[in-house]
Amino acid sequence: MTIGHLHSIDSFGTVDGPGLRFVVFTQHCEMRCLYCHNPDTWSAKGGTDYTVEQIMKKLRSVKPFLKKGGITVSGGEPLLQADFIAELFESCQREGIHTCLDTNGFMKVVEPKALTRVLDATDLVLFDMKQVDPERHLALTKVSNAPVLEFARLLAERNQPHWLRHVVVPEWTTDPEHFSRLLDIIDQQKHCLEKIELLPYHQLGVHKWEAVNQPYELIATEPPLASEMEILANMARERGFVVQY
Repeated sequence: MTIGHLHSIDSFGTVDGPGLRFVVFTQHCEMRCLYCHNPDTWSAKGGTDYTVEQIMKKLRSVKPFLKKGGITVSGGEPLLQADFIAELFESCQREGIHTCLDTNGFMKVVEPKALTRVLDATDLVLFDMKQVDPERHLALTKVSNAPVLEFARLLAERNQPHWLRHVVVPEWTTDPEHFSRLLDIIDQQKHCLEKIELLPYHQLGVHKWEAVNQPYELIATEPPLASEMEILANMARERGFVVQY
């Protein structure tokens, strides 16, 4: 029996994929993003263990409300528990429930067979790309972006339906030159990339950093201006991408 190590469950999420979503947040993440609003999901410790059937029982109780939605697994980083996610998504697909994977694409520690099994059972991927410059990505997340770029290529090769999510952080990801490079990279995915979601940076999770005794380095960083968001959105639209923010 495969066990999932979960942080929390939200029965009715509205920002984690199409329609109303049953959202499962996994415990554990390799990245240490400076703007993370869930640093309490980083550690492999903590959280609650669930079997697939326990999750399915909860999901079935709200299934009538999810006709235009489905289940989304977020984190943390779900791919760190690939076997559990694959089994969960396969169960969902057998019951006609739309499956969505919210991932940062850091597939370095994921077995190829397990990753393939997850993606085969995934209807939609929400792919969070943080930074395309290797040095800036390392400074922003504390890990290399090489596995992330490989994941982008994999989505293109598989023709995997996905949305690209990109957090717009002043001084980190608002530079048009940086964003142009990101668009160059994801151009290979255009045939299966349904839209780009530009997510404005916020500080709603600062109190969670205090709770885990971690310093919040971006405390002086303000949310991006509407004009900054529009510049990036227009750049993407001019390249033929659908953009939402």
